[in-house]
Amino acid sequence: MNKQILTDFVKATTPNIMVSQAALEKIAEHFEERTFAKNDFLLKTGWNSCYFYLADGFMRAFTYDTEGNEVTTYFYPRNRVVFEIASLFLHIPSTEYIEAITECKGYLASFDSINMLYHTVPEFREFARMVMVKEFVAYKQRTLAMINKSAEERYNELLRNNKEIFQHAPLKHIASYLGITDSSLSRIRRDFLKKVG
Repeated sequence: MNKQILTDFVKATTPNIMVSQAALEKIAEHFEERTFAKNDFLLKTGWNSCYFYLADGFMRAFTYDTEGNEVTTYFYPRNRVVFEIASLFLHIPSTEYIEAITECKGYLASFDSINMLYHTVPEFREFARMVMVKEFVAYKQRTLAMINKSAEERYNELLRNNKEIFQHAPLKHIASYLGITDSSLSRIRRDFLKKVG
């Protein structure tokens, strides 16, 4: 992994953390470049999760409900770390899929490499901790929103905070992420356009 790319990545995701050149060199050694075509999988159920820095492109995580319907659980824009937390850190098979919605490019590290860096490079440990905190907060906020916010509020929040999702993800994926049907999303979008129009 190129040190400049790694530096840009750290600055984009955790701007308050300073990483020395020596630490950057050690971290960069453990990441290898990977590309994914649209619809390729970074992760499938039964696989163990890796740790992937998405430098360019857009990915989504999804699973299946008890009736066999796809349910989108998360979206990943560029400059994000992509992983399934339980699979990676408990070193168990994933119960989710992670798919490239667009062509994607990034840098991948194995569990063993991440574990080694976590225990030997203090700057990486702090960086990884901050990334995990951000991801946990995002998951928690989404879980609470599914309980205490209306579908319209969830849509408005997604549009306000993650507008690029609408540029890359099919509406059926967005609807399942919001916990609503395709027709409900179409209605909400029409109502929204009337208000702003």
